[in-house]
Amino acid sequence: MSRFVDRVVIHVAAGDGGNGVASVHREKYKPLGGPDGGNGGNGGDVILVVDPGVHTLLDFHFRPNASGGNGKPGQGANRDGANGVPLELKVPDGTVIMTEDGEVLADLVGAGTQFVAAAGGRGGLGNAALASKARRAPGFALLGEPGERRDLVLELRSVADVGLVGFPSAGKSSLISVLSAARPKIADYPFTTLVPNLGVITSGDHVFTMADVPGLIPGASQGKGLGLDFLRHIERCAVLVHVVDCATYEPGRDPMSDVDALEAELERYTPALGGELASRPRVVVLNKIDIPDARDLADIVRPDFERRGWPVFEVSTATREGLRELTFALAEVVEQYRAAQPVVESTRVVLRPKAVDDKGFEIIPDPDDDTGFIVTGDRPQRWVLQTDFNNDEAVGYLADRLNRLGVEDTLAAMGAQPGCAVTIGSWTFDWEPSTPGVAAMLTGRGTDVRLEQNDRVGAAERKMQRRLRRGLAVEDEDE
Repeated sequence: MSRFVDRVVIHVAAGDGGNGVASVHREKYKPLGGPDGGNGGNGGDVILVVDPGVHTLLDFHFRPNASGGNGKPGQGANRDGANGVPLELKVPDGTVIMTEDGEVLADLVGAGTQFVAAAGGRGGLGNAALASKARRAPGFALLGEPGERRDLVLELRSVADVGLVGFPSAGKSSLISVLSAARPKIADYPFTTLVPNLGVITSGDHVFTMADVPGLIPGASQGKGLGLDFLRHIERCAVLVHVVDCATYEPGRDPMSDVDALEAELERYTPALGGELASRPRVVVLNKIDIPDARDLADIVRPDFERRGWPVFEVSTATREGLRELTFALAEVVEQYRAAQPVVESTRVVLRPKAVDDKGFEIIPDPDDDTGFIVTGDRPQRWVLQTDFNNDEAVGYLADRLNRLGVEDTLAAMGAQPGCAVTIGSWTFDWEPSTPGVAAMLTGRGTDVRLEQNDRVGAAERKMQRRLRRGLAVEDEDE
């Protein structure tokens, strides 16, 4: 049973941010020493990292779910919560990350290359960070944001310089086994190779890699045989080598028709990474010439391939005839391809300032409610997630933030009527005007209940109590 897996769907969930805390500093003779609630920690990311020691996606096949660590909540005395532990997942070199719709998000090539598959949620602010001149003692804190959750498709596309293509039993596995240290399964029946094989070949001062994929048949690009599942492994190859079986006895087959059939399949297959396989250099290997009839056939068809401008090599994996010339020619083609590639530049930091007219949100009519509106935008939706709706002061703080952003003015300009529904994220609020000309997003703006309760005895009352204790009338003391 093959244990090679080159395509999986994983479910990643980053850690949630920790909640901020509402706390008041207390010590002897100073019962209300000011807010000192700490911030919550950030959630841990889920990161995909290329590891040269990993060669298959088998681990993700058995364990498709991955989660980052949650951030810890803040504490009093201005103590921030710990950040969640990020989770690093090791993937093979040449892994492509896509959405379930087929959109390519990243192409991980090179040891150490990373991709943040899911970003951790930001921790909520404590009441110490929310204090201001207008709100000196906030009685609330912000909640932590939930971590990102995504379903991703991972595809392994071998990073090889030379790709061997051919019909089943053409001798591809035998060829890579004698040219490199790879040991693929070899047998005298079709479709012996069920998984791609990768070998490293040294030719003089040059070193290159060669990939052997399962045999192709007509219709492979439409899913026949095993070709569609493994054609992705030759997308990155610098040169494609047609391995032709010159000793086949199947009726209706000959070297030219075999190559033409495979060329038609390669032309129909469109790599998702861009570029066309039809434009890659070709080399033709006429295999099994140790058999007399095969050598005669190779001599007959060789001129036809050379007229196409393709280098042709007659080889035998049994006697190793022609293999030295083949490896030197492949090394030369690979070096020419590498030299023609653009120089890889170091990653540049791209700054994209916001447009002058970017308000940070958008309001559209609610398609399910003729009188309702939907507020979209990164900041409004994030603010709603951070709000504790069991705390009136926190709700009032949310309304103030939305007002400063311009949400209320825009609602009023769009003709919102009192009592209409306004939806932000998963929450729906009733719209009520708070002041003339300004629309209020939320009903019942929050207040700090502690500020409304004032049990402190004033100076005039203390003076009156002192007089009463002395038994003096107010008029006598004034005299």
